[in-house]
Amino acid sequence: MNEIKILNNKFEQKNSIKTDVDLSPESINVTVVHQIVKATLASRRQGNACTKTKALVSGGGKKPFKQKGTGRARQGSTRSPLMPGGGTVFGPVPRNYEQKVNKKMTNIAVNSVLADKYQAGKLTVLEKIESKGKTKEIFSLLSSKNLLPALIVTGEMNPLLSNSVRNIPNSKYIFVDGFSVYEAVKYENLILDKSALEKLLARLV
Repeated sequence: MNEIKILNNKFEQKNSIKTDVDLSPESINVTVVHQIVKATLASRRQGNACTKTKALVSGGGKKPFKQKGTGRARQGSTRSPLMPGGGTVFGPVPRNYEQKVNKKMTNIAVNSVLADKYQAGKLTVLEKIESKGKTKEIFSLLSSKNLLPALIVTGEMNPLLSNSVRNIPNSKYIFVDGFSVYEAVKYENLILDKSALEKLLARLV
């Protein structure tokens, strides 16, 4: 059983949460985290690249020159890939790069990220994260506690906190339902409020 400290707004320990979720170094599965990160990046690809094949290029109905007597290789269409202005062979076409990831793998990756941050001392849990929507205030708080760069996660949507964090170049705010393993790996510090931590741990039990 692991114990996670809960801090107040002054970053003083207020209480703690005990959980049966394994946060030991042995629970960190680097392979699964890598797969989830790759799948996340792949799903963000638009896949819009498109070239025209011989069938899609306009024109080419007339035979460019007679079959025999020219000394050249025979050609049946000016749209052939062998001709200037012709189609492309095996060129890119619109496609979906999304990779299928099952729920079990996702939960293993989330558990691994939490365990890694916990073991490295980069997991900070606050009773409640409050903001007046001022970037200067939240930036001063995080920098004074040496918590930048940081991914901030809350259990309830907080528009004011979102507005204050989005102007900090090396930080990001997300809602717990959209928790991303890729974002958690990308940012050095993981800052959660109590409700966000409880929701994440509930997914892993």
